[in-house]
This record gives sequence, structure tokens and C-alpha cells, in this order.
Amino acid sequence: MKTFLQHPDNQTNPEWWRGATIYQIYPRSYQDSNGDGIGDLKGIIDRLPYIAGLGVDAVWLSPFFTSPMKDFGYDVSDYCDVDPMFGTLDDFKHLVAKAHELGLRVIIDQVLSHTADIHPWFVESSSSRDNPKADWYVWGDPKEDGSPPNNWLSIFIGSAWQWNARREQYYMHNFLTSQPDLNLHNREVRAALFDVLRFWLDIGVDGFRLDTVNFYMHDAQLRDNPARGRPSDNDCGVVPTNPYSWQKHLYDKSQPENLQLLQEMRAVLDEYPGITTVGELGDENSYELQLAYTADGDKLHTAYTFDLLSEQKSPLYLHEVLDKFAQGGEDSWACWSLGNHDTPRLATRWNGDPQALRAYLSMQLSLRGSPCLYQGEELGLTEGVLTFEQLRDPYGISMWPEAGGRDGCRTPMVWQVGAANAGFSDAEPWLPVMQNHLPLAVDQQDADSGSLLNYYRDWLQARRKLAVLWSGSFELLAAHPQVLAYIRRDAKSGRTLLCVMNLSGQTAEYALPANVLAKELADVPQTADSKLLDKEVLSLQPWGTLFAWID
Repeated sequence: MKTFLQHPDNQTNPEWWRGATIYQIYPRSYQDSNGDGIGDLKGIIDRLPYIAGLGVDAVWLSPFFTSPMKDFGYDVSDYCDVDPMFGTLDDFKHLVAKAHELGLRVIIDQVLSHTADIHPWFVESSSSRDNPKADWYVWGDPKEDGSPPNNWLSIFIGSAWQWNARREQYYMHNFLTSQPDLNLHNREVRAALFDVLRFWLDIGVDGFRLDTVNFYMHDAQLRDNPARGRPSDNDCGVVPTNPYSWQKHLYDKSQPENLQLLQEMRAVLDEYPGITTVGELGDENSYELQLAYTADGDKLHTAYTFDLLSEQKSPLYLHEVLDKFAQGGEDSWACWSLGNHDTPRLATRWNGDPQALRAYLSMQLSLRGSPCLYQGEELGLTEGVLTFEQLRDPYGISMWPEAGGRDGCRTPMVWQVGAANAGFSDAEPWLPVMQNHLPLAVDQQDADSGSLLNYYRDWLQARRKLAVLWSGSFELLAAHPQVLAYIRRDAKSGRTLLCVMNLSGQTAEYALPANVLAKELADVPQTADSKLLDKEVLSLQPWGTLFAWID
């Protein structure tokens, strides 16, 4: 196993998160330690040396809280305990301590927009209209004809309103009917959720990934959303075949009051030095939200959007996305994610060619911001193909067969070719191990110096040594149908790095701006050689990259 170099000032700098690389773990599918076919906290603890050896700075754990698991942990019934499926609170404390020993920060999911319907808060709220928690969830009266209060839709198909006979009212749910939305206009609800954050911060976590952070607030008047019509792509993180994407979501999310809520939350977090937040933003105007939600240093620390999680991947599209985010200036900070537990795997969604995956990683790790890698990307895992009978995801089941849901990106990690279930579990896994993943297992790539896994390790190690990549400014160069190019500048050292990537399978010619010439190759993994130095026009091989110092 390779040794790892810590991110500069990772242990002492309160802004360690700027430029830090995050590795997302989906606990159910990472490592099973007790033979029940489901990954758990002890399994993650066993694999922490592997993660540290990658050269990342932090781990993000998807939910492991007590839950009925109808949405696999994103339906929380106890915010302050560990579901027995994953272990105990002591196991989590051990995980945090071990991660810190290895120089890794720990970020955990927080699902603050909704709970499970068996959460004690909702049980009380739904019992009557006059109980102490009656206003803790979003309730609405029926129209005269008995229909829901408005036309809002659930991402998981159908109306966002579910009837409750006891109260003779509807409650709002953006996702499953068993995931009622909290009313964050209510200050008691906010205070209770802030206490949840303090609970985990007191244990020692280093930050939170905030699920659906722009869904916290709804329009108090419950006004109808206007029609949008069927979109041509999933620009808001939802496929066009889902009617949810056919509305303009002016009133059910991304409300102006959300900014004040985030400021209140940030004040709580600032009680604990060195804490970070990573917000998930899903909306049409995602880059504008990202700028607003991370500006001024009093709301989110960073956020990611679905702009790079869609099927669009052309250099011209990427240039457009980066140009929009660059307009936010130095004040905002982006988290760059190319895959996660909600989207088809990068190797299937964009391009699974090993050289293409290397080029995409080179882009991700050289952008201004904080990269977020999803487990298995370092192996080049493709989207799992499952039968309808094998599906577990309620969204995938409801959308079958037009969309396969999220199970395909959640299949188990592959560790050892010769072991039972590729070393993930001694028992039958909750989702099947993909047979075409076996040649990509960790033990196979570990010993191959030219493997994608070792390319990830080499790039991550090189990135730690170059301050220009984790804190430098960003300047886009001219758009090109095959090439993405930009310049990173480090004010402290005065060094300037040229970053050029041919994101196509054909040779590409790219003309550099006047007075910009590559003088010396940077010490990062790349396909360039000295023939490209001092050239006004670069000739890049398919999926070729050039990272070079310029005057």
C-alpha cells in the first residue's frame, strides 16, 4: 500500500476544505463485516487504510442513522443514533477516531428536509391539529373538491401531497409518501435540527453533506408551480420521463427564506472551528443557487450541482458550465462531483474508455474547488445492470423500465477476485456483485502500476504538492469542440499552470492565446511530452492532457 501525504495544513487550517478531496462512501455497499450481506461501519473502519492510501482528505458517509430503510437511510426515524444494520454509536465513534489517526476528516450526511413517517415528531404531528408538534410538518387543507392544496409533484412520481384522515389534511412529501417534509418555517423545528448538528459535532465529525439543501423551505402560500413542458435533458437532476421535471419549481423549493435559514445554521457550525458543509443543489438555475448559497462566508462552505452529473459531456458544454461558475468570482466555492449514489456511474454515463476516465479525473482534480469522488470511480466501475426482480430502489421500481433507478450505481465494491462476492461479504449481498466488475477489483489493479487505481493515487498525491491546484485562481481559455483548457495561478508562489485536455477520442489541434507557451511539464500524471513545449498550437492525442508551467 502506498504512503500518503497530507493535504497542506489539513490538521490545523480551519479552511482545510478549500481544495480538499472528498471520497464518498455508500455504507451498504462498501464492506460487510458481520456476514449479513450489508456493508457496515466496522467494514468501513477496516478499509480506512485503503482510503487514506488513495490520497484523499476526507470521507463522506451516506446515511447510517436509524431508519425503516424505505429509502435506504434517507428516511430518518432517529437523527441521533446508528441503525443496528450498520452497527452502534460506539462503532461510529471508533470510525471517527481511526479516520483522524490516518489524517482523514469525516463528513456525514444530514437529511434535514424530511423524516420518516414513523419518526416520533411526525407521529405526534399527525395525531391532531392542536398537538405541540402540529405545525412541525407541511400540512395543507384540501380544495373544495377534496383534491390536494396545489399542483406540486413528488420526485418519486405523483402528487407531493398525501392524505391524512385523522387531521383531514394533506401533508407534503417531495420524495416517498413515507418521507413527510418538515416545516422549517417553524423556529422550533429549526432549533431541534440545529441540536442534531451539535450532537454529531460533539462526537467529533468534521462537517456535513446536506441532502437536498435547497428543498428546506417551501412557499408558505402554497402557490401552484407554473408549467415548463417536457425538458430535453435532466438539467435539474431529474430525467425528462419523470413529470416532476415538467414544472418550473418556483414555489416548492429554492425559496429566498432558505438563505436566512442557512445563515442561522452557519452560526451554529461556527461554534465549532474547522467544520465544513457540502450542499446538494438540484434545480434549473443551479449555478446561480451555488453562488448565492456559498457567497459571503455566512452560509454553505461549498456545494455541488447536477451540471456534471448529467449525460452531457462535450467540451463545449463543460466550458459553458465552468464559465457560469467562474462568474461567481473568488467569493464562492464549488464542489466538483462527476458521480454519486444518485446518478449512473461515470464510466457508463460519459465514457468508459480507460484513457477517457484518466482525462476526466485530470479535469476534476485541476478545477478550482473541492473534488468529490464516489466509491468505485477509482476502479472504473460501470453501471450495474439488474433485472426488475433484483431492484431495491423504490424510485427505480416506479420508473421501470424507462429508467433503472439508482441501484446500478450502488452495487458492492469489488476487492478481491478470488474471494466470495469479491471480498465484499461472505453472505449474499443486498445487491448482486457485477461479474464484469471482477477484473477491475482492487487486488487486480493494486499490483498493476499502470492501472486506473494507481493513476488516481498518483494524481491525488501530485495534487497535494501543488498549491496552485487547491487554492489558485481560475481562468478559462477559448472554447473548443474537443478541448477544454484553462489557467490556474497561485498568487503566493507566483506560479502559473496551463491545463489542457483533449476530451475526445480523436487527435485535436488547440491554439494557445498570444504569449502563452508551455515551458516546463508539471509533475502530475499526463500524456504530454516535451514536444508540446514552446508550441503556439498544441497537437493532442486522443484523450491527451497537458499540464505545464508557463511564464
